Amino acid sequence: MWRNPKNCVPAGKGFGFLTGAMCGVLLLGILRAGGQTPVPNDTQYSVINSIPAPLHSVLDATNAVGSWIWDKETQDKQTCRFWRVFEVPRDNPVVRAEMRITADNGYDVFLDGRKVGHGIDWKWLSTYDLSYVLPPGKHVLAIEAFNEGQKAGLILGLRMQLTDGRVLEVASDRSWYVVPDEGEGWRSKEHPLSRWYPAIVVGVVGDPPWWKTPVSTVIVPPIQPLTLHFWGSTWFQVVILSLCGMAMVICLRLMAKVALQSKEQKLLQLERNRIARDIHDDLGARLTELVLLGEVAQSERRTEPETLAQIDQICERARGVLGAIDEIVWVVNSRRDTLKDFVTYVCKYAQLFLRSSNIRCRLDIEPDLPSITFDLPVRRNLLLAVKEALNNAAKHSQATELFLRVHRDGMMLRVIVEDNGVGFEPAEANLERNGLTNMGQRMKELGGEYRVVSRPGNGSRIEFLMPLENQRLRSNWFGWLWRIFTAKVAPVQEKEKITPAEASQPTQ
Repeated sequence: MWRNPKNCVPAGKGFGFLTGAMCGVLLLGILRAGGQTPVPNDTQYSVINSIPAPLHSVLDATNAVGSWIWDKETQDKQTCRFWRVFEVPRDNPVVRAEMRITADNGYDVFLDGRKVGHGIDWKWLSTYDLSYVLPPGKHVLAIEAFNEGQKAGLILGLRMQLTDGRVLEVASDRSWYVVPDEGEGWRSKEHPLSRWYPAIVVGVVGDPPWWKTPVSTVIVPPIQPLTLHFWGSTWFQVVILSLCGMAMVICLRLMAKVALQSKEQKLLQLERNRIARDIHDDLGARLTELVLLGEVAQSERRTEPETLAQIDQICERARGVLGAIDEIVWVVNSRRDTLKDFVTYVCKYAQLFLRSSNIRCRLDIEPDLPSITFDLPVRRNLLLAVKEALNNAAKHSQATELFLRVHRDGMMLRVIVEDNGVGFEPAEANLERNGLTNMGQRMKELGGEYRVVSRPGNGSRIEFLMPLENQRLRSNWFGWLWRIFTAKVAPVQEKEKITPAEASQPTQ
């Protein structure tokens, strides 16, 4: 408990002291006679009902602490845990609170489960300002003291000044509990357990081997309350957990959808390969047989000239259909779904198509084109657009030279069909007859652009621009995002039928 800094009363004030004591005894007797209840002697804290004195100076250390306490037994390399609970009145907050503590040989002190101090030398007395961390309500002091060897002890004094002038005191005495090994939770428990037992007073201030006056006093800066940021609040953590749960559900759903679409894509590729094989092996063989029969009929001299002309026409049509079948097989075959395969096929087609005309075909192809995926709708629409441009050049341009250029322009693929023919005025052209509307519509379906540059006497230049970014996304493992967002469109486009007539002849 707190002690008067003076051990004796000056002689000049003896009469005043005796008079005050007698008045106090008389007042106590009147209160008892009137049925009033005295202030209880609470084991958690004591209340001094007098005019509050100022807090002791840090130099007056011997009167600012309690007694030396420890466990029942003292051992070398021993850790002793002490526990004490006290309460600050809810209608009377703390104005100032000061705690002084040391232990032989060291200690860790906790207030309401929070570590507020540490000491390693019993000769030094530490002073802590707890004014900002003692709001009204119950509080728990927990101390872990360490003994290196020989005698051990803990000494502590806590004084709290309230707004109404009263003073609460907590000192190291028998009201403290010794806590066995209880884990981490004991530091914040508000009630003692049955296994806990009172501490033992092993000495008072000045008893050997401890000091009467500490070697020095360490003043610790005021302990500040913990600042709870919004991200540490309960509502924020609940929101974050909810968002994480929603994200996990969405990810699981997307993964399931990706797995399902991947399986569907594999089945679709297998079906496309089967259709390509069936067309090539069955229908192609039958058409080849039909062509051979026509050629045999042509070789017979008994056939009339008119009949020979008709048989020749049938054979020519059969060869055209056979070429269209080969083209359909190429379009449907999933093993040809790359940009390189597309460019190779278009170049071969342009050379074969213009071989029978007076137009010389020149190729300008960018080397090292990437092997990105070219899906069926992309290959089909771009191929038919290029065929339409070649057909218009062969029929109307009167050109002697035609350039087919394929280059990349950033994330765009640029395909150019340019000739040195007579040219035309795009504004006066018959869009339906020249198939310009169909070419523009096909590029629009691919998300690309279509340009026609031509002037009478200066030839024609038709450009097809198509974005490569979408195709690149489908070529890597991020492609599942594209497939998810285009799942409703892609199946419809892939199921479009390609008729032999459409494949063999450009749209008129």
